[in-house]
Amino acid sequence: MNRRTRRTLATTAVVALLPALAACTGEDTPGEAQSSPTTSASESGTPELSGTVTLVTHDSFALSEGLLESFESETGLTVEQAAAGDAGTLVNQLVLTADSPLGDVVYGVDNTFASRAVEAGVFEPYTPDELDPSVTDLVDPALEGLTPIDKGDVCLNVDTTWFEDEGVEPPSTLEDLTDPAYEDLTVVTNPATSSPGFAFLLATVDAFGEDGWEQYWADLSDNGLKVTDGWSDAYYVDFSGAGEGGERPIVLSYATSPAFTVTEDGSETTTAALLDTCFRQVEYAGVLAGTDNPDGARALVDFLSSAEVQADVPPNMYMYPADDSVELPAEWEQFAPLAEDPFDVAPAEIDAHRDEWIEQWTATVIG
Repeated sequence: MNRRTRRTLATTAVVALLPALAACTGEDTPGEAQSSPTTSASESGTPELSGTVTLVTHDSFALSEGLLESFESETGLTVEQAAAGDAGTLVNQLVLTADSPLGDVVYGVDNTFASRAVEAGVFEPYTPDELDPSVTDLVDPALEGLTPIDKGDVCLNVDTTWFEDEGVEPPSTLEDLTDPAYEDLTVVTNPATSSPGFAFLLATVDAFGEDGWEQYWADLSDNGLKVTDGWSDAYYVDFSGAGEGGERPIVLSYATSPAFTVTEDGSETTTAALLDTCFRQVEYAGVLAGTDNPDGARALVDFLSSAEVQADVPPNMYMYPADDSVELPAEWEQFAPLAEDPFDVAPAEIDAHRDEWIEQWTATVIG
């Protein structure tokens, strides 16, 4: 079983418990830390952990088998998981249920959507002690309560085998995708529901400016663009390079994705990331305001930022660990480099124009 298949199975195993969780969690208002009936202070002043901690994630969360179980064994906590959909859907759910949180901890809120959740009072202020300096460099003061867990570049990927077989030169830039030579070949995700989709929209805003990005998307749409709600469908259902029967050889994914399509002998990969199309993404974890188990929630955030979990991020979640001191898989240097000059939009600009840009994109592409 290859890594991409194993990751899909791990994702499928995370059961979406959102309605039940919304009904079961407390009614505390965000920002009001409550005393937990499941924790008590030991003689040393360190909380004794017990009870259940619910970890709410996006659908692509996955850790190696036994890692969460080890955390449970060491702490006495029980971790339940709930998947809320893609990261955009996750943030929407968090905002809508801010007065009755879906769980205790969230993982998967990223820098394209995070400010919306922060403004809605979704998170309790908390940052783990002794983070590596490379992690603290990623901490955004405007995103109080969020700890960086991983980072990566959202980029277009191509199925190099498909292009070789068809005798077609693959694209390399954003502008290339509007060429009739690539008609009906591209699939991306919806920026209203997908954080990679929104990251890619931001890349085009930076690339073409306020006066040009809408026309770019109109041209892309006219060239047979397909849009899906989430990354998993785009990559595993529509992308020909995933080995699942897809028919489109250009997909919105990550710069790290080619490290997961390496041939058995390790000599080459069958896909490639277009590094001139990338937007840098950071994903965070945070304690949800109103948690019923604040000490357990903080312990889980500490665990997610630990070196053990950081080292487990690349082979399971396609992302670079936030901690640069963590050793990367050997093949990443060759097959999964980060972009040297990714596109970027300032958080304040994202905050000010997110809804406007998504509405404009929807009108242009979906109609």
